[in-house]
Amino acid sequence: EEEEEEEEDGVQVTPQLLKATTGEFALESILLLKLRGRGISYLGCLGECTNLEWLDLSGNSIVHLGPLANLKSLSVLNISRNRVSNLEPLSSCHNLQSLNIAGNLVSNLQQLRCLVGLRRLENLRLCDPVTLLTNPVCAAAPSYRAALADIFPSLKAIDGERVSGRGSELYQLCRDLDSSLGRSGGGGGGITEAPCDAQPWVDAAFWEPRPPRRSSIMEEAYKQFGEVLQECRELSRRADDTIAQAERALSSRADPSSYVF
Repeated sequence: EEEEEEEEDGVQVTPQLLKATTGEFALESILLLKLRGRGISYLGCLGECTNLEWLDLSGNSIVHLGPLANLKSLSVLNISRNRVSNLEPLSSCHNLQSLNIAGNLVSNLQQLRCLVGLRRLENLRLCDPVTLLTNPVCAAAPSYRAALADIFPSLKAIDGERVSGRGSELYQLCRDLDSSLGRSGGGGGGITEAPCDAQPWVDAAFWEPRPPRRSSIMEEAYKQFGEVLQECRELSRRADDTIAQAERALSSRADPSSYVF
């Protein structure tokens, strides 16, 4: 009851709010919507934006996500820094590819299992080290990322770190190198070799700018442009001569009645 009272005291999403924010007269026409930090606690008519593809609701006081169940076209959703613990309505957003729920109240992995049917989900964020946003599950289950990779085989990134697809192997290799250097570096009685001077990867003249070269097509275009320009100048000269002759002929007639119309 206390949550419902707090929710009623917050800002509600209304057609007027959506139209003022997007400039769209029809809610079905809204494709991208940014409602960050508006003090929203109730999503109201947001479910009527049935063609919505990108939605940012971060930094509000949202508890219930019910209206989002109608957003079948939703691809990217950011609900970070809210008060959400029940993600069940998102199970109907079958087109969802990226979901940011950092800074909410998800306390265990069981609350995430409702999203297993989202076959297109590739990017899931529960923790953001930059903004220090997290969820209780991140502290309760330190190995939650490995568990998420098992629960959602289609995920390519968890908390911004690649777990599969292009780049994941390189990322893992860099982590292994960092950890091995960390273990072998520092104190110890091992023999270390003096670092050798770094050698350039390419010749010294490699980065010097090369003289510009014109292709044969460009040369021919410049030639034709010059010829056309010369013709225009010649036509302009002839026109000036013709106008001058006409003016002299007209000025030689003293009697206005001699003009023929």
